[in-house]
Amino acid sequence: MALIRACERARAPTVFVALALLLGLWPAQAIDRLSLRVAEVSNPAFALQDIQVAFETGSGEAIVSVARLRAGERVLRDLRLRCPRAMLSADGFMCRDASLQFGNQRFPALLDLQINLGSGRAELVASFGDGGRVGLILDGDGNARADLIDLSAQGLQALLWAGLPAIARDLGDLSPVGRASGQVEWAAAGRESPRIVARFRLSGAGFGTSDGLRAAEGVAMTVAVDATRAARDWVWEASLDWEEGAAYVHPIFIEAGPRFSARGRIEGARITIERAEAVLEGVGRLHARGRMRVDALEHANLELELGHGDLALIGPRWLAPLLLPASADRLRFAGHVSGALRVQAGRLQAVQLTLDDAGVSLAGVGEGAGLALGPIDGEVSWAEAARTRSRFEVSGGQWEKLTLGAFVVDAELSGNGARLERTVVPVLDGAVVLDDLSLSHGAGGWLGSGSVVVEPVSMPALTAALGLPRMSGVLSASLPGLRVSPGEIALDGALVISVFDGYLQATGLRLREPFGVASHLSADIEARHIDLAQLTETFSFGNITGFVDADVRGLELARWRPVGFDARVSSSPGDYRRRISQRAVENIGALGGAGALVAIQRSLLQVFDTFGYREIGVRCRLAGGVCLMDGIDGGSRADDGFVIVRGGGVPALDVIGYNRRVDWDELLDRLQRVIADNVSPELR
Repeated sequence: MALIRACERARAPTVFVALALLLGLWPAQAIDRLSLRVAEVSNPAFALQDIQVAFETGSGEAIVSVARLRAGERVLRDLRLRCPRAMLSADGFMCRDASLQFGNQRFPALLDLQINLGSGRAELVASFGDGGRVGLILDGDGNARADLIDLSAQGLQALLWAGLPAIARDLGDLSPVGRASGQVEWAAAGRESPRIVARFRLSGAGFGTSDGLRAAEGVAMTVAVDATRAARDWVWEASLDWEEGAAYVHPIFIEAGPRFSARGRIEGARITIERAEAVLEGVGRLHARGRMRVDALEHANLELELGHGDLALIGPRWLAPLLLPASADRLRFAGHVSGALRVQAGRLQAVQLTLDDAGVSLAGVGEGAGLALGPIDGEVSWAEAARTRSRFEVSGGQWEKLTLGAFVVDAELSGNGARLERTVVPVLDGAVVLDDLSLSHGAGGWLGSGSVVVEPVSMPALTAALGLPRMSGVLSASLPGLRVSPGEIALDGALVISVFDGYLQATGLRLREPFGVASHLSADIEARHIDLAQLTETFSFGNITGFVDADVRGLELARWRPVGFDARVSSSPGDYRRRISQRAVENIGALGGAGALVAIQRSLLQVFDTFGYREIGVRCRLAGGVCLMDGIDGGSRADDGFVIVRGGGVPALDVIGYNRRVDWDELLDRLQRVIADNVSPELR
């Protein structure tokens, strides 16, 4: 057995030179094991400390242990290379099918190592079980080259564990797939400053998280890096060209096409981006700069500048998922935007936007026209730690069938909150006024309060705009208690419509998911002293004179269609003329369908055009698409009928209903046909 101890620094091949000399000088029959210990081996690219080498001459097995390996700023401890097939001679050292372990981790590849002791050239090939390979060549002058050949995501992750464990750990959480090929060159010989040039290509790449909030597939991209050592820093340039595939990072879906380039400096684990540029569809200019640590990317400092962004292109892809995730496909944009944002320690600190001839629209659900605003010009300024002012001018808009006039929005923004100055939105010959509206955004969504006033809008103008029969009167509202909570807008106060010489008042208004596909409105409605003569004339229903009151409790609208309520209509108290025409009676009968209404005297219908009545009353409780019908209080009959019109005067006529369960959609269809076509009733 022979033993050599060396306590001075040595270059990489020195270890094996010493062993080879020992092997050549010592009598062969006296050698069965060679051992060598070296304090340090240095190279411009790396340094090894406390190296122990053991070589079994009989079996050809070699074991190399390294207490500490430094490569750049990365340090690995307790490395052990076990080579079952090794050859040592005066020309060099060769090792086949070696395994490497560092700490408690085993490198998932077999290693082939060859060292030429004359030239100092070393070659290392790592072969992974899935076919991927990494080849490393070190020449005697300190230059190095690494080739990645069809390396799998798992193989790449193993390499990162050795060099960049924080990134490898994050990568492991994403369950990556795909293959990588490329080359890394280290040039040190004859240079004052070492240089690294790298180029990689990923293909078939993808990832996914267990919560489904981040995923990618079919990704192909090319990455290039060029870095030069300058004193303690590395000066670098990099580019990325995304050629194929798509990715989803909640709530944004991104497709291939973007190209990025950047330059900066690296000092230890700290990366400085002096300037970065991105080429994106619809973006005239996108620049960035920032600072971050490799082991804490989520705490980065960034500044981003956007110039002349085409909202028609970038809006649906980048803005809609952030503004209305559940309805992003219904949002459309127009015009241009420029701006900047600042991120400090991973938190958004400030945003500045300039809107130029911009527009935004939210398509309606079903046959609804939705909401559209624009053109919009102005500036939005926000800072997390300061109060800022924002102002933009809206030239007009459209809500469903209503045209909106021009208005101005002035707002004070601060942190997670906003306060709007008095905002007047013209609607026909009136206006909707938002006053003292304050909003704040928390973990659950938006919260806020304020008040709404609807300045009188004439009913003739409103009904004409909505395509309804002309009505006289006005619509107005005073809603002093506007409350905004996540997914809901609540309005205290009353919406009042003065119509048909009476009024209709809605209270307890609640609107849930106002911009969603399943918007839901609830309210209670009270109508008093509605002139039946004006009502029936307006809707071509025949003629009824008199007045009615109505109460609709628990009204529920889903996507603006009634799905539930308890409604009661009855004659108003008072002394007034009460007559009903033959046509109105026939139309009431037509609404009920076959067997639905009747007990009316046929002979009277054939003789008289109008009839006296004492009272009108009907009730409908809508649930599950079925209207449960009833009539005048106390008007139930032994034959299970219910009185809708109780006759009075001369001639008198009773109208009695027998169908207590009526399909709601069918009832609406019949009402539309009666009004449009004057359908004849079926009588029995």
